[in-house]
Amino acid sequence: MKHKPAVTEILGRRKELERGATVWFTGLSGSGKSTIAERLVNVLREREIKVELLDGDVVRTNLSKGLGFSKEDRDTNIRRIGFVSKLLTRNGVVSVVAAISPYREVREEVRRDIGDFIEVYVHCPLEELVRRDVKGLYAKAIRGEIPNFTGVSDPYEEPLNPEVTVHTDRETVDESLGKVLAAIERRGYAPSAKVPALP
Repeated sequence: MKHKPAVTEILGRRKELERGATVWFTGLSGSGKSTIAERLVNVLREREIKVELLDGDVVRTNLSKGLGFSKEDRDTNIRRIGFVSKLLTRNGVVSVVAAISPYREVREEVRRDIGDFIEVYVHCPLEELVRRDVKGLYAKAIRGEIPNFTGVSDPYEEPLNPEVTVHTDRETVDESLGKVLAAIERRGYAPSAKVPALP
């Protein structure tokens, strides 16, 4: 059975857009990575895109249980997330990662390994992070009570050329999400909301 021209065009367009990719959210604890990442996953699922979320905290509890917070252990954790993300990407899934991933070198290593990669830098000033932190972890780290705390007693190396930078201290979640979606659509990893659904 032959499809009508319009349907054939839509099928071809959707097949072209069904490409795997990794969208990697990096930023300090409390900056809003997981919030935006979860919203992104929901939007992509509504558009019938194959998508999975890899949250840094969840991965640490399961795949990276037993690792500490030395630079070596942090890098190992990021490489493990990167490996899983590469497998998903290779199989046509949009892999959404939300992880502090503080060190630039290992982030770039993962980028090179995956290929189809969008880095999203979730920027938020330290003062705002302290204000948001209801658990008081930043305050404790500043007082020296928590060692190896990224952004206070451990370094965070900002991305040099991220595909997207969002500023969660002055953007709404929807505004930040819109910037990420635009980058994904421009690169052909997901159809825009204007692409018609199949009948």
